[in-house]
Order: sequence, then C-alpha cells, then structure tokens
Amino acid sequence: MSLFKSLFVVSAAILGANALPGDYHKRQTITSSETGTSNGYYYSFWTNGGGTVDYTNGDGGEYSVSWEDCGDFTSGKGWATGSDRDITFSGSFNPSGNAYLSVYGWTTSPLVEYYILENYGDYNPGSSMTYKGTVTSDGSVYEIYEHQQVDQPSVSGTATFNQYWSIRQDTRSSGTVTTANHFDAWASLGMDLGTTFNYQIVSTEGYESSGSSTITVS
Repeated sequence: MSLFKSLFVVSAAILGANALPGDYHKRQTITSSETGTSNGYYYSFWTNGGGTVDYTNGDGGEYSVSWEDCGDFTSGKGWATGSDRDITFSGSFNPSGNAYLSVYGWTTSPLVEYYILENYGDYNPGSSMTYKGTVTSDGSVYEIYEHQQVDQPSVSGTATFNQYWSIRQDTRSSGTVTTANHFDAWASLGMDLGTTFNYQIVSTEGYESSGSSTITVS
C-alpha cells in the first residue's frame, strides 16, 4: 500500500469542499469523493479515481464498499468529533491485496493522525515505521509505531505531523475497540494526542487492490 499517501489526500476532501448537508436516509451508491451524515453518523469517502470503487451508506452505522483494481481510496462511518469512546464494529472485510480496516482519526494542538489497525490485507504497515512498544487491549496485543510526515496534507492544511499506530496481532473484522487504552499507552510512550479531536471513523482503505467490506459502527 502507498502507506502514508492515501489518508493524507482524503483530508482535503474532508475539509468541506465536497461536504453534503443534511442526513441521507436512503441507500445510495457513491462513486466520487464526498463527506456528510447518514442516519446520524458522519461518513467520509475519498477516491483518487483509479479502478472501480463503489461506496454505499446503509442503515444506521452500516456502510459497504466494493473495489476492483482500485487506485487509492478511503471510506467509513463514525463521528465528526472524536473522543476516547469505546467503538463497536462488526461485519466482513475481504481484501485481495493491500487494504486496512481501522479506527482512524485526527487531533489538533498538536496535529496528530492516528490509526488503531484491526485488520489488513497482504501488507503490514509496521515494517515501515518506528517501533515504540506494545499495549494489550480487547483480547490482543497491539504493536505501537510512530512515524513523522513532512509537508503532507492534513486537516490543518499542508503540515508536518506525527502518525501514531496500534497494530493488532490477532486481526479481526468485528469487536470493540477501547480507544482510551491506546490513547493512554501512546501517552505513556511520549506520544501525546492533541487537545482537540477532529473526525473519527471506522475506515476501510484500499490501494491497488480489489475486495469488499461491509461494516456496521456503533
């Protein structure tokens, strides 16, 4: 996967140029980048236009995405403002190639991009980052990594910022993520989140791959 590329570009779309007002209650297939609300949940979909990617908002916190020979995309549902909430997700994640299923979000002051990676395809992104330690949470050990991004797009425009990652060893596509456990573990390693949360979603991302994912968030 283009490890540190796709979710940076999506930030520009999330900033509002394509945001849609209101609350979408009908199932609709989305094929171009947009953000908005659906049945009370914030959603974000971004694609660079490569291959075929179809995103659909379902009932409540459900979304589905299917992709074939994609370029790069991200998608998901969650909250416009993140927190240390417990996040429950369930469904199926079936990639062929490079893809991630994660709790994903941003903070500001300082600017930080974070992932709690629950499942992935054929590439473990930890191989390209700085190992910091581990945390045990929700039935598995997670390896913790940090990486600095220099002059990359973000929710605050082009900037230099840190990424924080927790990567689950026993991968899964359903369960509960106790985000506070990860945030506390990161802080104990000197990896402090910002004081203000931006959006927070359960994200499916793919890069030069094919697959399908149907996830319900609560």
